[in-house]
Amino acid sequence: MSGTGRKEDGRGRLGAMLSGLAVAVGCVLFLGGFVWAAVVYQPYTVPTDSMSPTVKPGDRVLAERIEGADVRRGDVVVFTDEVWGATPMVKRVVGVGGDKVACCDREGRLTVNGTPVDEPYLDRAPAAPGTKAPASPQDFSATVPQGQIFLLGDERATSLDSRVHLQDAGKGSVPLSAVQARVDAVAWPMDGMIDRPSSFAALPGGVSAAGPLPLQLGAILVGVALILGGSVYAPVAARLARRRPAAGGAR
Repeated sequence: MSGTGRKEDGRGRLGAMLSGLAVAVGCVLFLGGFVWAAVVYQPYTVPTDSMSPTVKPGDRVLAERIEGADVRRGDVVVFTDEVWGATPMVKRVVGVGGDKVACCDREGRLTVNGTPVDEPYLDRAPAAPGTKAPASPQDFSATVPQGQIFLLGDERATSLDSRVHLQDAGKGSVPLSAVQARVDAVAWPMDGMIDRPSSFAALPGGVSAAGPLPLQLGAILVGVALILGGSVYAPVAARLARRRPAAGGAR
């Protein structure tokens, strides 16, 4: 075999090796990211408009499986409570054990332990020129028992939430153990991640950390890119090697 042939064979083997390595790594990232997401997240379909405009009726959401101890103010959670109907519901946590939650202050805002909370996720259409609609159509006040959470829908005019259960034994709240998951993203339609509201960050306990979904999606996308790139690299590298003129050949 000529020196040129040996070089071409060497380049071809190197291209095949690199291609195989890229495909293998891509498969690990793709499958690993997919399995990781399937273990951590649970899909839910939201049937009502109680969380509009954050989550609309019919939206398919991805919710991270969490324990009650991981719940923070501002989280949008999936929970099941027999008093509320024994079916999975999606609401936003605005108060935790020991909090006094009230509405509304002079500017129509929700307050937690006397601290006004701006809620950018609400659609507070102006009630009159230069004003905003209140964060709740009806005034309310409640102290959340320890081990419980107080929940409101983002569509305050129609949501059946803690406000309609204020006369119950739990004073409108539900136990932390009722929480099944925290909603991180709207998967369909692809509206993206649901941000943690910074308005609760100054309160004790802060807000919850972002979930791992972006990292999981990143692993899946990088895996797909490596699989596709690796699949085409070997034949392209072999073809380029054959086209290179032999060193010291005719001029």
